Amino acid sequence: MNQYLGMYQKIGAEKFTEMVCQMAPYFSTVNPSITMLEPGFVSVEIPFRKEVTNHLGTMHAIALCNAAELAGGMMTDVSIPEGARWIPKGMQVQYLAKAKTDVVAVADGRNIDWTQPGDIQVPVSIKDTGGTEVFTANIMMNVKHD
Repeated sequence: MNQYLGMYQKIGAEKFTEMVCQMAPYFSTVNPSITMLEPGFVSVEIPFRKEVTNHLGTMHAIALCNAAELAGGMMTDVSIPEGARWIPKGMQVQYLAKAKTDVVAVADGRNIDWTQPGDIQVPVSIKDTGGTEVFTANIMMNVKHD
């Protein structure tokens, strides 16, 4: 079992999220909560707070990118084969609607063949509390197998 997945299952979502934010402090700026973590699927909740808003009073574009990278990265980490490693190479994003509420970022890689090394497109969708998709990202992850 992946080390992070084992920790998540052992210590729970709240403490695991705190640990991730200590290891990569920038993620803490969006006050995330990793609510589901399993191979091929991650869900991250991001609360709507003044600290992550823009001049329009909606969630800032970079806060949404931050949420997408957290979801996509955690999903990749628990999905790749033991001993493999990854690094993001790029991210294409689309801002589809103004985010005026809490949001949920979902990285769904259940249809990805994680056994193949190389560049893998990781899709992330972010929806508001009404179910409206406000943002999408395709993150290019370079996966290397040992």
